[in-house]
Amino acid sequence: MDVNSTKIEEIVKQVLQEMTSAPAAKQPAASANGAIPKTSRAALLYKLEQFEIKEYPIPELGDDDILVKVEGCGICGTDAHEFKRDPFSLIPVVLGHEGTGEVVKMGKNVKKDSAGKPLNVGDKVVSCMIFKDNPDITMFDLNKQNVGGADVYGLLPDDDTHLNGWFADYIVIRGGSTIFNVSDLDLDSRILIEPCAVLIHAVERAKTTGILRFNSRVVVQGCGPIGLICIAVLRTMGIENIVAVDGEQKRLDFAKQMGADTSVNFKDYKGIEALAKGVEDAFGGHLADFAFQCTGSPVGHANIYKFIRNGGGLCELGFFINGGDATINPHFDICAKEITTVGSWVYTLRDYATTFDFLKRAKGIGLPIEKLITHKYPLSQINEGFATNLKMEGLKIAVINE
Repeated sequence: MDVNSTKIEEIVKQVLQEMTSAPAAKQPAASANGAIPKTSRAALLYKLEQFEIKEYPIPELGDDDILVKVEGCGICGTDAHEFKRDPFSLIPVVLGHEGTGEVVKMGKNVKKDSAGKPLNVGDKVVSCMIFKDNPDITMFDLNKQNVGGADVYGLLPDDDTHLNGWFADYIVIRGGSTIFNVSDLDLDSRILIEPCAVLIHAVERAKTTGILRFNSRVVVQGCGPIGLICIAVLRTMGIENIVAVDGEQKRLDFAKQMGADTSVNFKDYKGIEALAKGVEDAFGGHLADFAFQCTGSPVGHANIYKFIRNGGGLCELGFFINGGDATINPHFDICAKEITTVGSWVYTLRDYATTFDFLKRAKGIGLPIEKLITHKYPLSQINEGFATNLKMEGLKIAVINE
């Protein structure tokens, strides 16, 4: 290559100029060098079915507060209800309660998480609830009261802080909240903690009946994320005789990967009597000892009693909001069969902590928990993510920060 002296001089001048010129201004990345930007994006649901990406100042932290850089957050059925109908009258609101991220700043009083585990900048965390003045809801409450009376990040009305939900770049965890150090779990597992806690609680409620045992025949109706996780929890407990019921064959196929022994597609049967016979045949000529109803459908609830043997048990956990009335016959469905029924809603703090061990155990026995997350969208495409959720084109949809 022939380069003359004039050309060399020009090249040297260009290199020196580039070395001495000020670099283009970039927003500091907290996870890279400890610097925290002055503002954060957040997805504000400002009207039905429409998020807008807003920029908000990151406030000064109080002595008991924590600033978390969001890594990802799952889209929950509750989020979808709020997106579609605003049943909680929260709009405008920053949603997202299945989130996780990295601690980037802490108030001087913060030393440990809610389970007593040391907490430091750089640790990966999940939040649980913001507690009101209710001394009965504690980490070690032997009465196991659920956390339904507490507030939750992602379902808080908008205020001066703004960064109240996990669909954002940063979230402010305020003093008095519960937060757990889950640095030993991967990102996908951390995103699934909150929905998995719902099922840990449901199975614990089911166990109080004394009917759910290792050798129980168990039917799980509804194979969305909740039903599929239910199957996984049962399988990690050693229960193997599980029949999954749903109307989508892809979900039924995945239910087998999660631990179901066999499946029943209700679209293959005409009428509840035929469907009940299909469930009975799937159990080899027996009705279920125990049933989990995960659909949120009043018709589904009315049908589930027909799948259960005399003296069997039922856990209803599908109705996270008011889904309407179900029509049953108290004599034939409950009294004559002496069915023991329990309801389940959200979880206790103890269930939340137990979930961490469940996720490790599920992976240890080869259950493909991470495959529950079928779609991932950046925060800038959150509207598309919710549209995918509403179309039921996947299982768990997640928003993953760029």
